[in-house]
Amino acid sequence: MGWMKLEGGLAPRSKTGSIAWREAGRGPPLLLIHAAGLNADAWEPQLAALATRRRTIAADLPGHGLSDRLPEDAGLDAYVAAMAGLIDALGLSPVPVVGHSFGATIGLGLALDHPGKVAALVALNAVYCRDPAARAAVEGRAARARAGAVDVIGTLQRWFPDNPNSPLALRVATWLRSVDPKGYATAYRVFATSDRVHEGRLGELACRALFMTGVGDPNSTQAISERLAREAPHGRALALPAARHMMHLTHPAETSNAINGFLSAVPPPP
Repeated sequence: MGWMKLEGGLAPRSKTGSIAWREAGRGPPLLLIHAAGLNADAWEPQLAALATRRRTIAADLPGHGLSDRLPEDAGLDAYVAAMAGLIDALGLSPVPVVGHSFGATIGLGLALDHPGKVAALVALNAVYCRDPAARAAVEGRAARARAGAVDVIGTLQRWFPDNPNSPLALRVATWLRSVDPKGYATAYRVFATSDRVHEGRLGELACRALFMTGVGDPNSTQAISERLAREAPHGRALALPAARHMMHLTHPAETSNAINGFLSAVPPPP
């Protein structure tokens, strides 16, 4: 686990406008977008692995890390606009985008609504058209978040069911406990209600896309990734054996290698 600092505060960041971000490496750029409740430090293993070939930038979502909070009634478009603004401000366009969970939903929105800004998309553990049981569960969590509760214990049990007290799980717990509750509530509400926002639009996706999940992820399932890949003109699906929702942390080498392999086959921008 030498790639991750298992204690202490946030790593140093830069800030552009309302969005904080950190980076590693040189070369063609790459943008990483984390899940609700986390922050740019959750990409520590990818910042180490992907930066050997690229200038790898991990952003704090609005209301997370050191980024400013959005209004409580913000929708998915506001998160997409925040990331599009960072791409413009840093002169990254067109840039490959890697998003995890809620970050994958935002990345897909970027690729659909700002196709000139996104060179390729990697969607890790994406959600799309949840079934009724999954929808009820996520809406319940969103309601509790609106009441000011960040359910750290329940989240760790979902994300690390085999060992919710491992050093890695406890590190994730520190991020969840430090997130702005209002920023988290806004993000989680949008995450809970945006799984059908892009339904029927995947055929518009102009860039190459990799939809990747863990075989053991009960919510961002292999079937969801395969459906996304079928509906996207240039989509591919990949599932990591024995991995679950936090595969970029629990299976960092396999995840980073898959991202590197996919992006190496994407032609560089003109």
